Amino acid sequence: MTVGRLFGVPVRVDASMLLLTTVVTVLYADLARRQLAVGVLGEWLVGLGFAVSLLGSVLLHELGHALTARHHGIGVRGITLELLGGYTELDRDAPGPGVELRVSLAGPAVSAVLGAAAVAATIALPAGTLAGQLALQLAVCNVVIAVFNSLPGLPLDGGRALRAVVWALTRDRHRGTEVAGWVGRALALATVGLLVLLVLRRAIAPLALPLVLLVVAALWRGAGQSIRVARINRRLPLVDLARLARPVFPVPSGTPLAEAQRRRAETAVGGAALAVVDAAGRPVALVDPARADAVPADRRPWLAVDAVSRDLAGLPALPVGADGEHVLETVRTHPGAQYVVTAGEDVVGVLHLADLAQLLEPKRKTNT
Repeated sequence: MTVGRLFGVPVRVDASMLLLTTVVTVLYADLARRQLAVGVLGEWLVGLGFAVSLLGSVLLHELGHALTARHHGIGVRGITLELLGGYTELDRDAPGPGVELRVSLAGPAVSAVLGAAAVAATIALPAGTLAGQLALQLAVCNVVIAVFNSLPGLPLDGGRALRAVVWALTRDRHRGTEVAGWVGRALALATVGLLVLLVLRRAIAPLALPLVLLVVAALWRGAGQSIRVARINRRLPLVDLARLARPVFPVPSGTPLAEAQRRRAETAVGGAALAVVDAAGRPVALVDPARADAVPADRRPWLAVDAVSRDLAGLPALPVGADGEHVLETVRTHPGAQYVVTAGEDVVGVLHLADLAQLLEPKRKTNT
């Protein structure tokens, strides 16, 4: 849900933020009950106030990334606050390692400044007061956010900084991503070890345990996704639609499905895409392989190909000369199983998502 704009950047809140807000409110209401004499209502107001202040700190952290990226000419699609903090969505990657390094470290730098300001406020305010306690907790949280996000493993900000350094040294962005991804997985395992130690020593609140486990899971998953994306991007130059796209086998509108499949098989191009053509021979639709396969064999002689086809107008198109980055961006923007490959106004083939996935991730199992 979009809640507004800050310096022109859309700010969105994920529904999972309700869980984070609830956990933080309960934890700090309990802290206020033990350390401050503010009454029952005051305890919950302190907890909620701290939760809101923490979200504000996270927002400013992400705004540091956003404004730095914009300064370097990178568009910002928005900031999203979620269960594990937040993230900034940029419309493209950094053009070089120097920009990547500055954008990645901008967030932790903002958190460090906020932490230092909160530390100064804690020292200046009387101990044992509500204001002093809030300042102390904000100081601790912002310092923790700055330090934790600076750890050198993806998907953390420090991981992006490590990627920039490896990128600069090797001139290979993908190698930098893989290195930072594996370090991120190591950090996730180290966090599990630390968590076990804290549990054994009873140094962590039971309510905070699920949240920490979610952080660990997000670290592991984000690091793995980064490694996967690096490997995919490394193989993007191999994408050649002229070779990768399946040929088109035309059949007239109204042709029984069984007859269309028989004709295709007899031409020795069994992998060709069935295209429904009009009276003038122009392709107007493509047979959906999944829908065709779902038709029982005894019904196929009586079912026209039109019944299991999709209009060409409803399918995304790719020019036959498109490079791998263009193809991947189209797939991300328009998810689907088939993509029409064109040369001018002519349909020259059909790209199946499974074929693209097999090329980019040959060791990964895919459904054909």
